[in-house]
Amino acid sequence: MNLSRIASEQIEIIEKNSNFISFYIKNNFVLSKIIGEFDSHLKEIESLTLTSINLRGNLMIVRGDPNKRQLVVTILDNLIAKYLNTNNIEKEDIKIIFDASKMKNAENNLVSIYNNNDAIKTLKKTIIPRSEKQKIYVEALRAHKVVMALGPAGTGKTFLAVAVAVALLLEEKVKKIILSRPAVEAGENLGFLPGDMKDKVDPYLIPLYDSLYELLGYDKIQRKIEEGIIEIAPLAFMRGRTLKDSFVILDEAQNATFTQVKMFLTRLGTNSTMVINGDPSQVDLGKSKESGLYESTKILRKIDEIKIINFDHNDVMRHPLVSKIVKAYDDYKKPDGKS
Repeated sequence: MNLSRIASEQIEIIEKNSNFISFYIKNNFVLSKIIGEFDSHLKEIESLTLTSINLRGNLMIVRGDPNKRQLVVTILDNLIAKYLNTNNIEKEDIKIIFDASKMKNAENNLVSIYNNNDAIKTLKKTIIPRSEKQKIYVEALRAHKVVMALGPAGTGKTFLAVAVAVALLLEEKVKKIILSRPAVEAGENLGFLPGDMKDKVDPYLIPLYDSLYELLGYDKIQRKIEEGIIEIAPLAFMRGRTLKDSFVILDEAQNATFTQVKMFLTRLGTNSTMVINGDPSQVDLGKSKESGLYESTKILRKIDEIKIINFDHNDVMRHPLVSKIVKAYDDYKKPDGKS
């Protein structure tokens, strides 16, 4: 089914001139979903595109810069496609589509943003890359046996990797998802914490649980954990294993030592993918230990089967202020930075 074509068929252009563009949204139910409660989606589109949108029944009239007027149509077309594909529209979808206009050749590809090969489909959400670097990352996750991603928080390193893992599990291309993080400053010194081993480890793995719940839902995740299909464990538990038919993610790898990163990589078994993510600027290891993440990328960069991706502040997809904060810290650390 060509959802992009079907989405486009929901919009009928009535008039284009030097002052405005007008068009009908044919389906009343679809119209109610894309405009949002109290027209909240339309207001967001107006704010982003610097246009004026008037709604009269099913007729929309858009005024503003001609290119921005066409962008409004494109955004609405994509929102329709998103709804037809997922039965859901979120306010953040508007910003995703708008941001995609900045991607390479986006002006030619926007109409199929929610239906192209970059889309990651899970039970609860359809995820798409929101920057050119994220698109490269998703392609790498699908094509390479080992992917190493370095960069600041908020760039989607963990969430996109978990999303691809879930999609491959649902497609039965892997039999198991294994998620791991160094616990307690990568020293695995959990003994002082109360409770059994699960109680000690779980607080350090909450971000991984959160991603899974968002993509599959709490009940399904709990069942798959009980069945051993999804495993969440500290890095120390990987030692001595061979991981087959699995999608394996090591998160917060900047807190793994050189020996631990090597140990993790050598667990790779047949029909498995390994992802190692981390932010070299946020190392929590003690002074007696050095992070093995960045050093490992230098050692492995010439191996064709391993893809190394470096994110920066431009790829941060959280609040815009986060990107500015990351850049400010990066600039401060440069030789000519001022304290």
